[in-house]
Amino acid sequence: MKYRILIADDDPGIRDIFKIVLTKAGYDIEVKEDANEIFENKFRIPDLFLVDKLLSGIDGLDICHYLKTNEQTSHIPVIMVSATPDIGIAAAKAGADDFVEKPFELSYLLKVIERNITRTKNEEPLKKVEDK
Repeated sequence: MKYRILIADDDPGIRDIFKIVLTKAGYDIEVKEDANEIFENKFRIPDLFLVDKLLSGIDGLDICHYLKTNEQTSHIPVIMVSATPDIGIAAAKAGADDFVEKPFELSYLLKVIERNITRTKNEEPLKKVEDK
């Protein structure tokens, strides 16, 4: 059983790195480069969202706010990723559960993800994905 992470990032290099590292860490990954797919609910419900602040003209904070005000996704942790100064304050205002400021060590990102999944797992049961 794996936890599912949805990554929203429009940079192909960053998406590839996230996908490789998180898959190797044992997560089931879904990647979205088009933020509109999130607004249109064109994704499988994950256990955690990892959202970049800048997504091809769409502010990732708007995505975060949408996810946190949507009944189907409001309980799922959202981690914002950005090089924007004061991302922590902006992320908190948008309802994010956590943030990671660029540049960062991949080991730090993994710790933040694990912390949020563990916290949520202790609050309520998470939907799990079966290994194939």
